[in-house]
Amino acid sequence: MDNPIRRRCTPPCLVAGVAAVVVLLLVLSPAAVTPVAGHNDHGVHSNYLVIVRSLYEYDKRLHQNVSSWHASLLASVCDSAKETLEADPTAMTRLIYSYRNVVNGFAARMTTEELEKMSKMDWFDRALPEQTYHLLTTHTPEMLGLMGGRRRGGLWNTSNMGEGVIIGILDDGIYAGHPSFDGAGMKPPPAKWKGRCDFNKTVCNNKLIGARSYFESAKWKWKGLRDPVLPISEGQHGTHTSSTAAGAFVANASVFGNGLGTAAGMAPRAHIAFYQVCYEQKGCDRDDILAAVDDAIEDGVDILSLSLGHEDAIDFSDDPVSLGGYTAILNGVFICAAAGNTGPSPATLVNEAPWLLTVGASTSDRRFSVSVVLGDKSELGGESLNDPNTTMGDPKPLMQDVDGTCANEGVLLAQNVTGKIIICDAGGVISTEKAKMAKRAGAAGLVVITPEVFGPVVIPRPHAIPTVQVPYATGQKMKEYVQTSHDGTATFVFKGSTFRTPQSPMVAPFSSRGPNRRSRGILKPDIIGPGVNVLAGVPSIEDVELAPNAEVPRFDIKSGTSMAAPHLSGIAALIKHAHPTWSPAAIKSALMTTAVPTDNLRKPIADVDGRPATFLALGAGHVNPQRAVDPGLVYNMTAAGYVPYLCGLNYTDQKVNTIIYPEKPISCANLSRLEQDDLNYPSITAILDQPPFTATANRSVTNVGAATSTYAVEVEVPASVKVEVNPPKLTFKALDEVLNFSVTIKSADGRAPARPVEGQLKWVSGKYVVRSPLLIVAGTRQA
Repeated sequence: MDNPIRRRCTPPCLVAGVAAVVVLLLVLSPAAVTPVAGHNDHGVHSNYLVIVRSLYEYDKRLHQNVSSWHASLLASVCDSAKETLEADPTAMTRLIYSYRNVVNGFAARMTTEELEKMSKMDWFDRALPEQTYHLLTTHTPEMLGLMGGRRRGGLWNTSNMGEGVIIGILDDGIYAGHPSFDGAGMKPPPAKWKGRCDFNKTVCNNKLIGARSYFESAKWKWKGLRDPVLPISEGQHGTHTSSTAAGAFVANASVFGNGLGTAAGMAPRAHIAFYQVCYEQKGCDRDDILAAVDDAIEDGVDILSLSLGHEDAIDFSDDPVSLGGYTAILNGVFICAAAGNTGPSPATLVNEAPWLLTVGASTSDRRFSVSVVLGDKSELGGESLNDPNTTMGDPKPLMQDVDGTCANEGVLLAQNVTGKIIICDAGGVISTEKAKMAKRAGAAGLVVITPEVFGPVVIPRPHAIPTVQVPYATGQKMKEYVQTSHDGTATFVFKGSTFRTPQSPMVAPFSSRGPNRRSRGILKPDIIGPGVNVLAGVPSIEDVELAPNAEVPRFDIKSGTSMAAPHLSGIAALIKHAHPTWSPAAIKSALMTTAVPTDNLRKPIADVDGRPATFLALGAGHVNPQRAVDPGLVYNMTAAGYVPYLCGLNYTDQKVNTIIYPEKPISCANLSRLEQDDLNYPSITAILDQPPFTATANRSVTNVGAATSTYAVEVEVPASVKVEVNPPKLTFKALDEVLNFSVTIKSADGRAPARPVEGQLKWVSGKYVVRSPLLIVAGTRQA
């Protein structure tokens, strides 16, 4: 991505047209090769992403770079006003970004009149109005088996903790001075690294090797963003995700004594390149996201981690994550993206393109436990981030707030809550504000009931007074006790961190669900990973009142698919170190085919309602890093393999060419279209859309395990469908050998399935079990 030099288009260029502009550009000095169109009316300016038709490429004999070409295209629609540009108070830079890799186009500010004029140019394809994306917001290395045990080493041993791998993080800023980004003991980045650090030289190091900000588009709609903007996080998100992916070892990390231990990211020896594209309480501008991905690819990152997305399903050719993601895999860069936080409703996930690893969120087996001991001696469990050494003393009177939610300080004062524990429903204001109001009213403690939709999942926060957060069902039991007991009392017993919670992991209630709205034949999410109550680095803990001269806490727990995605990014870095020649598709396949569909009780992973989670919630299952580094077989493919698939989605040639840029333009009429179920994907979705309700999916697998090996197929499906795999055995004679097979799925009764049918296909050979989820659905193939 080129950030054009601020230069105004002079009146002669406005009158002379494009040809004259081209000549003018040839004689400009190198410092001024990117003039941009000026404007001398007083119309309303808006940001647009302008897509250039795929047939148009700039003439390198006439333009020194792509930015100067884009400037000439923009200049062709400049107004030819009579007054000089310098006299116009609204004249300003119009070309925001000139993209080199991710899309054939540029971002610019224009009036609707100029856009109308531009739309008639033969090089113009379409212009997309500005769009805002949003962030999807210690113990996990041990839980995931990275540290190993007494009998066998963990993945950290076999992958050298991701040494030499560069993870690019797109987020809202980073607190560079955090101990998680200490470069002590780190080797310099590999020679391919070409990025830069916008901090001073003493801030970046061999851990945090790059830090840049992107705001050229965002600054037009959000005041307060001025040049230069350093990638410093006023919030928390970017520091938390970066330290989750590749934070260094930090001893004695905790949240007020909870979760005490040594914190580390998934790939502690990987390098971090940070790209700020989001701003606190504002969002992430689409054109800035594209610019950051454009640069990250040229900088030399190996992994891209994006904990952001747009909740409205967008065409792949209009979505910056999809566009940037395709260019990333074209350059061998693995890209990991969050699935979204609008679950548990169906069809809510984001980042649906098949070349992305789309990550949902799960719980871990750790709880920040506390017991609420009632006056009748019964104990009810909850969670709290109060210091585990906190003591409540004698039981306190237990009462319900009259208004229910404890959101009105005046009502609390009128109830005489002094010295009492108050039960509060969810809603009104955030629980930390409720605790502050209750403290001012003299309350001794708070019980906050989690919304019913969260099931047994609790997301605790630090509060101003002793506070216990409990699941909805537990809260109802407390209310019943208060209503049936005239003088009900309670006290809290804080237990700190407890582990090995049964039924772990569980799908997080907020984790967005499928089906894939843009491609029904591709199962999404792909996988789930830890995303609930994740402890990682922050600049400070939000919304907490500290005592004077108290040390600022540098760790906090956060929840979201934003937290799950960097777990997978870091694990992908470990695999990349172990297998540096593997393609992004091979790494993705290794993660998915070794994912685990069962919990620590060896039962199907549950959803928050207690029922087994569907594939639309958990994808292939929960990540298993130890197995992923040695998967046996992989479903491999190149970026070019997605082109027939895009044609099969009935995308126009122009849309396909927008996605695959800078590859040469194609015509779908000259290609064999590929049905969605034939894409060489690690999961299989069969759409039975017409009688006799039969579908065949073709796949190929590459041997990356034992050189000489035979795999036998095992299929598990309900009796309502029949599945035939041909051939039923695959015999490999060498590493990297590729063998093909087909999977034919039939309705057993000749009718379309009334509801989705789930099963699994496994290729088994000794220690290797290569598993693919098998989803059978009715309906049309097109979204």
